[in-house]
Amino acid sequence: MLVEAATHKRASLHVVAGEDALNALHRSGLEPLSATPTQFAAAVTRENRTLKRILTSPSILSGIGNAFSDEILHAARLSPVKLSQKLTRDELERLYTATRDVLGTWADVLIDRARKKFPARAEVTAFRPEFAVHGKFGKPCPVCGTSVQRIVHATNETNYCPRCQTEGKLLADRSLSRLLKDDWPATIEEWENR
Repeated sequence: MLVEAATHKRASLHVVAGEDALNALHRSGLEPLSATPTQFAAAVTRENRTLKRILTSPSILSGIGNAFSDEILHAARLSPVKLSQKLTRDELERLYTATRDVLGTWADVLIDRARKKFPARAEVTAFRPEFAVHGKFGKPCPVCGTSVQRIVHATNETNYCPRCQTEGKLLADRSLSRLLKDDWPATIEEWENR
């Protein structure tokens, strides 16, 4: 039985014959937990995209997804809209370390929980109470207490802390910032003062 606990159904099943046919389905993204720092840096900087897009692209990095990308970027103290080819050596190291730490920790936690009790359908979610920013819009950042903000793009949202990740700058999204135009606050201080 395949259960996809999501509003947008994207899962699929494929029947293949042989290893070659199976390998043809692989998107060839780098496995972040087994990558060296050099391999990771090469994958991340191969294309000049936003860090959010790099982390969630399965053809670049395998298995991260929307929720963990928010957590990784928060742990690395990096803006989700920073371009990958603009990263400094220090930022690349922070991103590599945060990726391995966040994924490693959560893999251990989720495997341990599944061993104790296999999750029911209602428990399969990308939102975890222990997360720092993902799904925490409007709640305080656990590091600095600033209200977690979000950018909404179609069916995905990016959650981030403006103080920890964007030097206090509020990132514009495609809906609310366009509606507010000149009234869109540029900084978290402006937002908090309204």
